[in-house]
Amino acid sequence: MHHINTTKNWIQQVVIGCNFCPFAAQVFIHNKIEYAVVNEDSIAICMHQLLLELEKLDTNQLIETSFLLLPAYNHSFETFLDIIAEAETLLVKNDYEGIYQIASFHPLYQFEGADKNDAANYTNRSPVAMLHILREDSIDKVLAVYKNSEQIPERNIAFANEKGVIFMQQLLAAVISQS
Repeated sequence: MHHINTTKNWIQQVVIGCNFCPFAAQVFIHNKIEYAVVNEDSIAICMHQLLLELEKLDTNQLIETSFLLLPAYNHSFETFLDIIAEAETLLVKNDYEGIYQIASFHPLYQFEGADKNDAANYTNRSPVAMLHILREDSIDKVLAVYKNSEQIPERNIAFANEKGVIFMQQLLAAVISQS
């Protein structure tokens, strides 16, 4: 439960608070988010749980999105990249490509080519390693009414850079310390 509460705090204070995802507030407020935790450091177990989460989304339209929390991978971003690759492969192998997409967040997230202390990395840094499963049809519906949605990543990076790395570090540390 600890990782779930920390993730909820992070969604509320960072994702919604910094407006990194302008669509998150409604889903969060209406409690349409599922959370699952895998404490093992086995890719096979993680992929099994990911498949269970996808099947849960298939059968329950009241769940808008799901977070698969993977705390065993908090200390290695490189290993977490392997999880992301496996997750993408799982989507394809199970005919979920085009139905769901996966966003990734990690305590040590680093964009390719970015310095590890670049404030922009905090747009994808989270208190726990996680895969965020999104319904593609929901994304399409929201993007159809949201103007300039393609500028969201650029806006988020500009926000993080404007606030600076110290602010972003302190914000994430505050979320973690509250849990």
